Amino acid sequence: MIKFSNKIPIYNIILFICTIISTLMAGAFMEGASLFSFKEILLGVPFSFTLLFILGCHEFGHYFYAKKNNINVSLPYFIPAPTFIGTFGALIRIKSPIYTKKALLEIGASGPIAGFIVTVPLLIYGFSKSSVVELNSNSTLILGQSLLMKLFIFLFFPNLPDSQSIVLHPIAFACWIGLLITMLNLLPIGQLDGGHIIYAFFGKNHYKISRFFFIMLIPLSYFSLNWLVWCVIIIILMRTLKHPPIINDKLVLKFREKLIAFLCLLIFIICFVPAPFKV
Repeated sequence: MIKFSNKIPIYNIILFICTIISTLMAGAFMEGASLFSFKEILLGVPFSFTLLFILGCHEFGHYFYAKKNNINVSLPYFIPAPTFIGTFGALIRIKSPIYTKKALLEIGASGPIAGFIVTVPLLIYGFSKSSVVELNSNSTLILGQSLLMKLFIFLFFPNLPDSQSIVLHPIAFACWIGLLITMLNLLPIGQLDGGHIIYAFFGKNHYKISRFFFIMLIPLSYFSLNWLVWCVIIIILMRTLKHPPIINDKLVLKFREKLIAFLCLLIFIICFVPAPFKV
């Protein structure tokens, strides 16, 4: 039986409310609305609620499978931020040891899979509301295209000429951010979701793999300096590329767990963006 907490800590509530406000303002700003008008700030609802829903599903995927495996875990902390999307994402805190590779893999994989599942139908809807405009010199921000985004562009806007570009609906843009966050979390580094999955498979060899992929982020900065920013964030938040040991690392993963890991690898590949933002 899975036991859930019937109390929501006040810090989680305050952070969530602040993140609603910050993402609403970010979404309204994208729409050219006045941030001093409550009515116009509500124009940020499609972006804000879509992004928070995706982040929430991601974190509650972790939360549910942590509880399923009898791991003591916090409710999600949403992090407001003065960025153009209004948030640094969300996270949960694991407060007790993880006992098996199966539990570690399930906890690591459940978040990206849950987030991806809810993002795809929202992305379809967002693309159906997006529009095409002529490219001009005033275009300042160009979003990188993953394989998944290229597929949707092909399906919704076939034969798009080079002289035109797609203006994503706020819901589609929130989905793009959600897919980017999913991809970044699946990097096999440290205690990111991908790091959990790699540790479940390779145990003590995790550190070598983690270090290799972290170093590989540096040449990726040739395509986008955003990768250097992500390096700094990893160093600040994790402080180490190592992964804490699990109690029982002798159990062999079954076919089901291997299939889950393969699904995460597939999600990572189709969501990967070499240059997330181009100015």
